[in-house]
Amino acid sequence: AGAETLKRAVELDAASRFQESLVCYQEGIDLLLQAMKATTNEAKKHRYQQKISEYLSRAEDIKEHIKKQDSKYHKQIRIEENATGFGYEKLFQEYLTENVSEVWVEDPYIRQVHQASRYLLYNFLRFCEMLVKGPCKVKTIHLLTSYDEGGGRSQQMTALEEIKQSLSNYGVTLNIDFSSSIHDREIRFNNGWMIKIGRGLDYFKKPRGLFSIGYCDFDLRPCRETTVDVILTKHTKKM
Repeated sequence: AGAETLKRAVELDAASRFQESLVCYQEGIDLLLQAMKATTNEAKKHRYQQKISEYLSRAEDIKEHIKKQDSKYHKQIRIEENATGFGYEKLFQEYLTENVSEVWVEDPYIRQVHQASRYLLYNFLRFCEMLVKGPCKVKTIHLLTSYDEGGGRSQQMTALEEIKQSLSNYGVTLNIDFSSSIHDREIRFNNGWMIKIGRGLDYFKKPRGLFSIGYCDFDLRPCRETTVDVILTKHTKKM
């Protein structure tokens, strides 16, 4: 798992997607540290230490690069545990200008996760409703996610197809692709803005009941702690 995460970090780094690569470097380094602590093989420990040192050095370089970028092109929002007032409109409306016509959503968990009892597909539907309401003129939404595992796949496909058909009634095309290796969670608009939420669209806590305050209005629903990075991608430069 650590090797795959670090491989993704290197790929993102090469593509100048530095904020995302930094997250992957940090996750991969943590996994290597765990592996190093678990092994008693001294040769392996030494190899792990070398790799950790290399990746830490690169991660520090990226941190410095991000700090030097003009702050108006990158801001970070910290959502505290149990905070309210962070519905999708609160986060996204500022960047959904009238010239936005195309949206990309990358999130591995737009599916049913029964054991967690989360409403992931409904979260995506709520996000689509916000896009339909405007003021942007969205015509195409691209969704990249992963297949639900086990018996939930049929329900996932049925729900996504229903969302796709419903969007078509509003003149919006939903393109759906699946990846078994997707790791990133990000939303991009064709006006250059990218919003990267640590938990993806699933940063809300489960509502207490079907008829509890916050079930319908996400502004009133408590959140789980997460970080939101907002970046104007057309100003990201090569290092």
